[in-house]
Amino acid sequence: MSIASLTDPITPQGGHTSFDNLDHWMQGRTLYGGASALIAYTAAVRAFADLPPLRAGQVAFVAPTGPEVELKREIVRQGRNVAQVRSEIWCEGKCTLSAFWLFGTTREPNATHPAARVSDWPGPPEEAEATMTGKGPAFIQNNFELRKAQDISGRGEPVVRRWARLADREGLDPVSELILLGDVLPPGAMRAMQRQGPISSINWSFNLLDTAPETRDGWWLSENASQHAAGGYSSERLRLWNAEGRQVLDGMQCVAIFG
Repeated sequence: MSIASLTDPITPQGGHTSFDNLDHWMQGRTLYGGASALIAYTAAVRAFADLPPLRAGQVAFVAPTGPEVELKREIVRQGRNVAQVRSEIWCEGKCTLSAFWLFGTTREPNATHPAARVSDWPGPPEEAEATMTGKGPAFIQNNFELRKAQDISGRGEPVVRRWARLADREGLDPVSELILLGDVLPPGAMRAMQRQGPISSINWSFNLLDTAPETRDGWWLSENASQHAAGGYSSERLRLWNAEGRQVLDGMQCVAIFG
């Protein structure tokens, strides 16, 4: 099973962990960012079973991550309502991913303001045209289904929007599902690049707007939008909505633009 290859080897004890059959999760010479973030998150929640719901995450992609790792995690602080947990992936004696997870209980609200509905609604995923079939890196071809959610193509407004779902979601809780697919699209700055060249995610920070997200038939509307690109880097806003157009995740990312 595809998902099991990422999560089954992870134990509450952490430490040295070996992953098999990860070729279909690779992005060049490293593990796809969403997959490595899921490993770090799973290591945290399996080590500390009584954590409240996840509210936010900050993930730094430090160096390429391979199949032989050491998993480290610790509770930095745990209060009455909020727990903050650090988890790291180490390969060959060096840190390759560092993540900080914020968990928090639900409290009586003193402020209520729902996120705005998605603008430029592309229509339901069931009516959208498939895209990237047989194209792109191995992790997309083997693990995701993508469908068009915008009319533009090629250079133009630096926004990439697609319907996305995992081909195999069996046994995966909704929060882990969002972590796994939250980084699936290329940066919006891709549409502003003067020529083709490699790109690399450096970090990813996100807030969960719903601790128990739901959608229809596994489809999520994913959008990466470059807010500013210069000097070889792009500041990106990453958002996810469910199939009804309700936002469930709001994030930011720094991306290196080479070439």
